Amino acid sequence: MEGISYQRFPKVKIRELKDDYAKFELRDTDASMANALRRVMISEVPTIAIDLVEIEVNSSVLNDEFIAHRLGLIPLTSERAMSMRFSRDCDACDGDGQCEFCSVEFHLRAKCISDQTLDVTSKDLYSSDHTVVPVDFTDNAGYDSTEPRGIIIVKLRRGQELRLRAIARKGIGKDHAKWSPAATVTFMYEPEIHINEDLMESLTLEEKLSFVESSPTKVFDIDPNTQQEVFNDAVMLLLTIMPVVVVDPEAYTYDDEVLKKAEAMGKPGLVEIYAKEDSFIFTVESTGAIKASQLVLNAIEILKQKLDAVRLSEDTVEADDQFGELGAHMRGG
Repeated sequence: MEGISYQRFPKVKIRELKDDYAKFELRDTDASMANALRRVMISEVPTIAIDLVEIEVNSSVLNDEFIAHRLGLIPLTSERAMSMRFSRDCDACDGDGQCEFCSVEFHLRAKCISDQTLDVTSKDLYSSDHTVVPVDFTDNAGYDSTEPRGIIIVKLRRGQELRLRAIARKGIGKDHAKWSPAATVTFMYEPEIHINEDLMESLTLEEKLSFVESSPTKVFDIDPNTQQEVFNDAVMLLLTIMPVVVVDPEAYTYDDEVLKKAEAMGKPGLVEIYAKEDSFIFTVESTGAIKASQLVLNAIEILKQKLDAVRLSEDTVEADDQFGELGAHMRGG
C-alpha cells in the first residue's frame, strides 16, 4: 500500500579493507540512504588542508598563486579533524583561524645551491603539530626505500629560493575539493542473475560460447569441472550439454549485452537479470588524509547527526502546530 513506511535495520559487511581502500556491502536499505552515505563521504567528512599561504621569498619559475594552489591540494593526515573547530566558529581566536584549536602552522624553506635541480616536495613542509603532516606516498616498489619522496611543489635551479608560511584549517569538500577525503566513492546495485537451464541446454556449444563472449566482462563461463570430465571421457557428443554458469555476478555492468544476444539467438528469457533494490556494493578510495575505514565511520556518524537534526526539526514543527506561538516563545523565537 502506498504511503506506508517501516523501520529498517541496515547491515554492513566488509569485503576488503586497506588503509586507502575499502569494499563493503550495504544491505536492508534503499537507494536514497546509499546515495546519502556516498555524498556525505565525498563532501561532508571534514579534513585538514592548507588554506592560507604567506610567501616570504619566491624566486622560482612559478608565481605565488600557483604555489599556494599546489600547497592547498596536498593531502594532510587528518585523524584529529573531527575534534578540531571550524575557524569560523572558533571563539579562542574570534574566527581569525590562526590558533591551536582550529589551525596548524607549516613552514617551508628551500634554496638550491648546486647545479643540480632541487625538487621541493611536501616532505619539506614542517608542521607545528606532529599529528598533522603531509601524507606519505613513498612507493618502495619503484624507488629506493631509503629516499623518502613527497609530492613535488616546485623545482629550483641554482640561486633560486622559496620561503613561506602556511596555515592549515579544517573544512569539508562541499566548500572546496581540497578538503574532500575521498578519491572516489561508488556503489552499485547487487545483481541477481538467473539462467533458464532448459533453454540453455537447447543451445549448441558454439552458441553457448558466443553467449558467454557477448558479455564485455567475465560474468559467465562454461563450467570448467564439467568440461574436464567430458574431455577425459572423450565423449565429444556430450559437449552440447556443458552448462553455462555465473562466475562473477558483480562484474555485470548492466549493459544488457547478454540480453540482446539471447534475443538475437531467438531465445528470449535465456537469462534474467535483476538489481536487488535493497543491496548495494560500495567501493571507497581515500586520498590518504584519513583511512578508508575511518572515512566510512565518520560519514555514518555525520549522517546520523543530520538525521537527528531532521527529526528534531519535525518535532519542533509538530510542537508549533500544537502550541502555536507558545512553542516558538519557549524556544526563544
